Amino acid sequence: MIAPALFSSRSEEWETPQTLFERLDSEFHFTLDACATALNAKCRKYFDKQTDGLAQNWSGQRVFINPPYGAEIGRWMEKARTAAEEGALVVCLVHARTDTRWWHQNVEGKASEVRFIKGRLKFERKGKSGVSAPFPSVIVIYRPVRSEIKARRSASAV
Repeated sequence: MIAPALFSSRSEEWETPQTLFERLDSEFHFTLDACATALNAKCRKYFDKQTDGLAQNWSGQRVFINPPYGAEIGRWMEKARTAAEEGALVVCLVHARTDTRWWHQNVEGKASEVRFIKGRLKFERKGKSGVSAPFPSVIVIYRPVRSEIKARRSASAV
């Protein structure tokens, strides 16, 4: 998402650094940016405020999200967790707020993997390095649950 002003900590929207996205995309091969704008979408297929990614079905997709960091983040993280239960791979770039309700309800003990980012991300603006985030960031990964269950069932049937 794009920060409306100069990347202030009061903003809920932070544009994903392109180099970080490219590293993640080379590993996960994303098919959907579920929380974007036309100006900052990282995938050919994306959902914006008008299409409302929270209301869409993500199953079967390889999803990247960098959700708004305000009060709505809990809804996005719940959607990411439940989408994995329905067969999606979801990779989230969020602030590391381990003391929050959304973290404990949707990340702690529920995410497949959590990767803390060393230092502070520098969000980009027009391809140039920008301002360091006023918060630590983390990559939260939810791997598809259904495919794991199917694989286990297939293996036990042999």
